[in-house]
Formats: sequence, structure tokens, C-alpha cells
Amino acid sequence: MQDRPQLTQFAWLSVATAVFTIGLKAAAYWLTGSVGLLSDALESGVNLVTAAFALIILTVAAQPPDEEHEYGHSKAEYFACGIEGSLILFAALAIGYTAFQRLLAPQPLEQIGIGLFISVLAAIGNGLTALALLRVGRRHKSLTLIANANHLLTDVWTSVGVIVGVLAVGLTDWQWLDPVLGLLVAIHIVLMGVKLIRMAVDGLMDSSLPADELHQVRNILDRYTGNEVQYHALRTRQSGAHRFISVHVQVPGAWSVNRGHALLEKVERDLRLVLPPVTVFTHLEPVDDPVSWEDISLYREVEAGQLDSELLS
Repeated sequence: MQDRPQLTQFAWLSVATAVFTIGLKAAAYWLTGSVGLLSDALESGVNLVTAAFALIILTVAAQPPDEEHEYGHSKAEYFACGIEGSLILFAALAIGYTAFQRLLAPQPLEQIGIGLFISVLAAIGNGLTALALLRVGRRHKSLTLIANANHLLTDVWTSVGVIVGVLAVGLTDWQWLDPVLGLLVAIHIVLMGVKLIRMAVDGLMDSSLPADELHQVRNILDRYTGNEVQYHALRTRQSGAHRFISVHVQVPGAWSVNRGHALLEKVERDLRLVLPPVTVFTHLEPVDDPVSWEDISLYREVEAGQLDSELLS
């Protein structure tokens, strides 16, 4: 986690790329008058806002735990994902409205050649930045960078579609192709925005680890289980780049505290080696005590009589 503050460097790269592509795509629209190119430029405007927001969020997420946030600030990355998805939906509405108006009143395109050349340059810039962000985001498990990279990659494919559409208009002189393409771009952007919002909601709702990582956790626990050792109440959750795992390990009641503690240390060490960064909470229980089986569910109910007897003892 020590090198996560350096991720802001890649957020700055995303900001610079967004400014660069906005200028290019706005120039392409000004030269051609294409609604498709306008939609592409508007999406790059969203890229700039989300890149700036990602920069802020990554700075917050990199802060160490404090008295008010003892589990750290990594969950802040989900806000970046949700804001980005919301802004994308807003941009899609603007693109769809503009395209619909142009569909009702088509206009001829101008200077298609130079406009497309500028758009190709912008698409290349977005593509290179997206690949860099995706590689670093996956390496450091940064949801913010991964979402930003996916957004840029979608922008690249949108640009490719717009370029092909504008070229088709130039070749066929079918002016209605341009606004229709703008509407298709808007629909595509809506789907991407909904996907990002769902990712943010899942994260804020404390989703469990992905199936492949959960499988690794169970494999490690199974290594230590057998005739004497068992486990239950395994729970996991993801918080930005950080993982949290809690599990109850059951051992014979005759074991010493030192022996049980040594076992838990080995389990926690293996989990930290396989799934960094992760925080592991283990709870030791005697396997031959019936009470040890009453805490499998998340919310354990306490009977009034049991509570009174425990207070009296």
C-alpha cells in the first residue's frame, strides 16, 4: 500500500489526455459540423471531469487510517466510480438530444478529411493512456484507475465508430447516418454509465471477494483442516483495493492458547501472502463446545435467560 500515493501520477496523465483530446475533437466538430464528432467531444469532456475527480479520490484513498476512519479510506474509490457513471449518463442525454434534433433537420458535413484525421489522433492518445491506466489499475487493484481506463477504452471504440460513420456519410452523402450514429453512441454510453454505477453500489454494499479469490481463501483454510481443526463463519468483503477476511477456526478444547495462536498466525500469514493487501480477522473456538456452533450467522441472537445467567456468573 505504500506506493499507492504514486497512482495520482496516472490520474494526472488522464487529466492531460482529456484536455488534449477535447481540443482535438472540438476542432474536428468545428471543421465538419458532425453530430457524431460532437458526441465524441462531449464524452471527452466527461473524461476530463472524471479524471479530475479521480485525482481527488486517489489522494483521499491513499491516506492512512485515522481515529474517524480506522479501516482506512480506500472505500472512497467507489464514489469516483459512481460519480463517473452519473456524469456519463448526463453526457449521453445531451448527445441523444443533439442527435435527435439533427435527425429532424439534417445538415451536410464539411472538411471531412481533416476532421477525421484529427479524430484519429485523439483516439490514439486515448487508447495509449487507457492501456497504461488499465495495467497500473489491475496491478494495484485500484477501482478508480480501472474504471477510468475502461471509460477511455469505450471512448476509443466510440471514436472508431464515429470515424467510420462520418466517413460513410462522406462516401454516400446519406446525411441521416450522422445523427443516427450519434444516437447509437448515446445508447452505448448509457450502458457503460449504468455498469459503473452498479460497480459503485456493489462496493458500497460490501460485496464479497470475487469467486476466484474466495476459492484461494478456501484452499488455504482447507490445508489446515482435518480431524482436529475445522472452520466456519467465513466472511469476506472488498473495500476499494483492500480486502477483509474474517473466519472462526475451531480446535480441540485441550489445546493450549499458544498452540491455537500459532495455528492462526500461520493461516493469517498464508492469506496475506496470497491476497495482498488484506486484513485478516480470526477467532479461535473449541470444537467440542456446542456454543462454538451458535455464531455461524452474521447476527447472533442472545436469549434473555442466557444473558441473565451470564451476568449472574
